[in-house]
Amino acid sequence: MSSHLMGVYNRAPLEVDRGRGVRLWSTDGTEYLDCVSGISTNALGHANPVLVQAVKDQAEKLWHVSNIFKIPGQEKLADDLCANSFADVVFFTNSGTEAVECALKTARKFHSANGAPERIDIYGFDGSFHGRTYGAINAAANPSYTEGFGPPMEGFHQLKWGDREALEAALKNPTTAAVILEPVQGEGGCRVTPDEDLRWLRRTADENGVLIIFDEVQCGMGRTGKLWAHEWAGAAEPDIMAIAKALGGGFPIGACLATERAASGMTAGVHGSTFGGNPLAMAVGQAAFGELVKPELLAHVNEIAGYLRQQLHGLQQRYPDIIVDVRGKGLLIGVKLVPNNREFMGWARDEQHLLVAGGGDNLVRILPPLNITLEEAREAIEKFEGACAFARTKLEG
Repeated sequence: MSSHLMGVYNRAPLEVDRGRGVRLWSTDGTEYLDCVSGISTNALGHANPVLVQAVKDQAEKLWHVSNIFKIPGQEKLADDLCANSFADVVFFTNSGTEAVECALKTARKFHSANGAPERIDIYGFDGSFHGRTYGAINAAANPSYTEGFGPPMEGFHQLKWGDREALEAALKNPTTAAVILEPVQGEGGCRVTPDEDLRWLRRTADENGVLIIFDEVQCGMGRTGKLWAHEWAGAAEPDIMAIAKALGGGFPIGACLATERAASGMTAGVHGSTFGGNPLAMAVGQAAFGELVKPELLAHVNEIAGYLRQQLHGLQQRYPDIIVDVRGKGLLIGVKLVPNNREFMGWARDEQHLLVAGGGDNLVRILPPLNITLEEAREAIEKFEGACAFARTKLEG
């Protein structure tokens, strides 16, 4: 045993030392172009000066107090989130998976508080990812995350992504509490739920008294070119939504957003958190949100996303033996490969000093900071093409 760390990560052979913007440096001084961004988390780049200043200012005032006291930063950030979303109320957490747990509890408690305690069933979809806590892994039910942890939790079911007939039957089930889905899947393969399907889901859920939970932990906060991924569909707002990642720009923070109606069962004492909503996290969250909500940043995301998608489709034409498909939305881009995606990630890292993330369906994900420049995007394409060329030589033997 060479490390005292629990061996749950299959880590890349890269020791990171520092970062600035879209770049990371290893402890040996090697520079990398980071298109992982902490897995869609460092949305404003590494060591963003606005966020750094927010940490410095708040760290000298107050880090943590219990939620038995009022924390002004919570009120401010909750006001901002509600003013820019469907939501009326917010519960702050430390992570996305905690936000999902809160969302699941909120949905079930709503039905119980409104005279239907039998409505406990939560329907998710294959390929989804909602985090690593026990409720979250059962909501997604990926066997690699649930096996060995005892029997499945009661009331969690999975549907095939895109199977409207099965979903309609689930919505009509009198014990159904909620449906949970990512409008754009991240880890599961960068699959985009069609806008019409989201609008149909909203209408049909309303007809059957079912709540909708959107998991926008990865696809939200400007990643797709709108503040919230579901906004592309128009009249398809959820009742409850889990967010995190970009909300803190790399600082641990998450939130569960809900309408007043959906949160009607979440009364004093039914839920809580020791660290969630602490003053330090709230200061960073306010600073990050203030940047992410700017229209000029969202316009920039769409411009860069259009460039990257165009260039990647060009690479697909030049390297059909390497690239099968380009999918996703905004700057949540998935490239389906012929070679093993983990091997390709290693070639990109070691040969081109380009960092990309893995994903389901043999994808690599390109998840740069939202403020990546056009010049940096060109550099990313050049390095990705270099990795494709190297992969071709490996496949040719």
